Amino acid sequence: MPSSALPAAPDCLLDANGQPRFGRYQGRIAQLDWHELPLSRWQRLLRPLRHKRWQYLALTHPNYVIGLAVVDVGWTGAAFAYLFDRRAGRLLADVGTDSFPRHRAHVADQAFADADFASRALTISFSRRDAYLAVDVKSPTLQLAAHIAISAMPPVLAAIAPGDWLAHSTHKSGALEASGFADCQGQRFSLDGAIASLDYSNGLLARETGWRWASAHRAGLGFNLQQGYMGKAENAIWINDQLLPLEGVGFDYDPQHPLRPWQLRSDDGLLALQFTPEGLRSKNQNLLIASSRYIQVIGRFDGHINHPTSQAVHVVQNLAGVTEDHFARW
Repeated sequence: MPSSALPAAPDCLLDANGQPRFGRYQGRIAQLDWHELPLSRWQRLLRPLRHKRWQYLALTHPNYVIGLAVVDVGWTGAAFAYLFDRRAGRLLADVGTDSFPRHRAHVADQAFADADFASRALTISFSRRDAYLAVDVKSPTLQLAAHIAISAMPPVLAAIAPGDWLAHSTHKSGALEASGFADCQGQRFSLDGAIASLDYSNGLLARETGWRWASAHRAGLGFNLQQGYMGKAENAIWINDQLLPLEGVGFDYDPQHPLRPWQLRSDDGLLALQFTPEGLRSKNQNLLIASSRYIQVIGRFDGHINHPTSQAVHVVQNLAGVTEDHFARW
C-alpha cells in the first residue's frame, strides 16, 4: 500500500557521488543537470544523441481538447499542436513538424519554463513569467494565446528513473487554471474554464523507447499513468491537495481497434477506469535514422479512484483526457 505522501523533491538530480536520485517526489527539482553523471567513453560519445527534453501542455474542456508540445531530441527537434472538437467529434487542426536536418527546438533545463520551436508550418513558444506560463501557437490552421497559472499550483510530481538507458526525469502538474483563446477554422475558443496540465521531461534515454500513457485532470482530482520505460515511477493520483503514488498500471486495449474502449487498472487496486475514445491522432514515420509510431487517443474516463489511506471512493465521471501508445527510435 503506498504511503499518503511523497518525500520532498531534492534540489538536484544527482547525489554527491554523481548517481541519480531515483524515486518519486513532491515538488520541483531546481537543478536539472546530468553533467556529473559518471559515463564510459562510449556513453559520453552518445550523450548528445541520447539527451531528450520536451514540454507538453494539455487543455481540456467540455467542448474541446487542445494539446501541444516542443520536443528536443538531441540531434533534431519537433513540435505539434492540435485542437479536437468534442461536440463535432473531430480534429479541427492537427499540425506537426520536424526540424531535421536543422535543429529548431529549444527546451530549458527547468520544469515548466521556456521552450520554443519555429518553422514555416508551426511556431510554439512557452515563456515563463512570475505567476504564469505564457504560451503562444501560430500556424495556418491554429492560433493560440494562453496564460497558465503556476504560482499556486497543486503538488507537482517529480520522478527520476533509469529510463531504459542511464536516467530520465519528469515533472507532471495537476489541474491548473488557464485563460486566453484559440482560433481555429473560423471559430474562437475561449480558454476560460479549461483545465491545463503540464508535462516536462529531461533525461538520457535509450535508442529505442516505448510507453503507454494516460492523463486527465479536473479541480481536486486527476491522474498520470504510464506503462513502459519509466516503470511505475510516474504513476500518481491527485486527490484534493494530496499527491499520492500508485503501483504499476495495466493498459488493456485492442491496438488494431484503438477507438474501442480501453480498461486501465492499477496493481494495488486503487484505480479502475474505462476510457471511451472520441477521436485520435496518429503518426507512423520511418526515416533512415529514426522512426516514430504512435497513437494519441482523445476521450473520456469513467470509473473510480480509492484514497490509499481513508479508502474513500472518488468517482470519475466523464473526465476528459488522453491515452497514448508510442514507440520511438531516436
